[in-house]
Amino acid sequence: MEALPVFLNVRSVRCLVAGGGEVAFRKARLLARAQAELHIVAPHAGDRMLELLQEHGGRLDRREIREEDFEGAQLAIAATDDPEVNENVSRWARERGIPVNVVDQPALCTFYMPAIVDRSPVVVAISSSGTSPVLTRSLKEMNEVMMPARIDRLAYLLGSMREEVKNRIADFAGRTAFWENVLDSEVPELVYAGREEEAKTVLEGILAGGGQQTGEVWLVGAGPGDPDLLTLRALRLLYRADVVLYDRLVSEEILARIRPDAELIHVGKGPEMHSVDQYTINDMLIRYAREGRKVLRLKGGDPFIFGRGGEELTTLAEAGINFQIVPGITAASGCAAYAGIPLTHRDHAHSVQFVTGHLKDGSLDLDWPALIRPRQTLVFYMGLKSLPIVCEQLQRHGMSADTPAAVVSQGTTREQQVAAGILGNLPDAATGQGIKAPAIIIVGEVVSLRDSFAWFQT
Repeated sequence: MEALPVFLNVRSVRCLVAGGGEVAFRKARLLARAQAELHIVAPHAGDRMLELLQEHGGRLDRREIREEDFEGAQLAIAATDDPEVNENVSRWARERGIPVNVVDQPALCTFYMPAIVDRSPVVVAISSSGTSPVLTRSLKEMNEVMMPARIDRLAYLLGSMREEVKNRIADFAGRTAFWENVLDSEVPELVYAGREEEAKTVLEGILAGGGQQTGEVWLVGAGPGDPDLLTLRALRLLYRADVVLYDRLVSEEILARIRPDAELIHVGKGPEMHSVDQYTINDMLIRYAREGRKVLRLKGGDPFIFGRGGEELTTLAEAGINFQIVPGITAASGCAAYAGIPLTHRDHAHSVQFVTGHLKDGSLDLDWPALIRPRQTLVFYMGLKSLPIVCEQLQRHGMSADTPAAVVSQGTTREQQVAAGILGNLPDAATGQGIKAPAIIIVGEVVSLRDSFAWFQT
């Protein structure tokens, strides 16, 4: 290691900052968040620094820094654009054994200011030992994205139980095993879902020896295909699940993000294919949850939009199984965006309808007149096989054959294809381009904007 990572308690400790500009303000603000006693020395102080001192309190000397300012200080930061001042701050601090940081000058530092992810009391500090502040900022952003917003609430809950756990479990190894069991249980996800009282009850049950969990089912939308479109919550649960029941439309790239030792079970359905019936899927969800396992039901798109999510939740609720719902980007939104087709537009469409294109006994039982409205966009799911019927029926019920329309196949993925044309020739266009399922059909004037808005290239 280039440096020893430590966390300093600077509460009520006098910390000296040389400089009054924006950089100095950012350092002083960080010290203020740690409840330090601020002493700012600078000939000029910016408005933000003055506001910070007014809000947090502290001392401001409007002059150049002096050697005597270091008496009683326990930490020093130089954030000026004057090399001589910065060198003096470093030297005077070192002579007194005071930790010192000089912004962007690692050679003058005895400690480095890390990039910080603050979910107090959980704090993550990232440092490159002064070699690349931009890299540390990038790593900070990655951690900001991945850390649950309510992880502070989890830390407080665990902290509130530490003494009781210590009294109940005497040996260190036993306590460690207990906390690992808690973190691998449903407790964290209950807290993240805002169900803290329920989480505490489960935690207390584990401590009392009733550690047999009923398990939980997470109904998760995998989005339209591009793994970058997974929600943060979905991504986190992919790595926590014990068993994953996934549909045909979930891409291999998304499956690759599942925890390596999780059990994967394909329960997908498709045209002319019913590998696992819905009743069997429901029974599997209940059985695995009752075994105490964390069950992730992974569906393409959003589970509540033509995903039969409601049916599965009805079964879980009747069986008394705990569940959570994680929405996903539905195919209409994702595929339209990647095809450069806005679903609504003030000049072209004031409403949008999502419609099933799934054939039943070779026909579509839809309220066709209700679909023929001006300034409206139609999106048909599961409609490739029924494409000729859709186009024929829309025209038969009064929609112009010249209405712009498109078929988007395998949208948001590297295999995406778009066949665009008009209602009258769309089936031929799709056949000519070899369009394959899964695909959605988009009908409406907004399709005419694709030539200007298409951005995604495969």
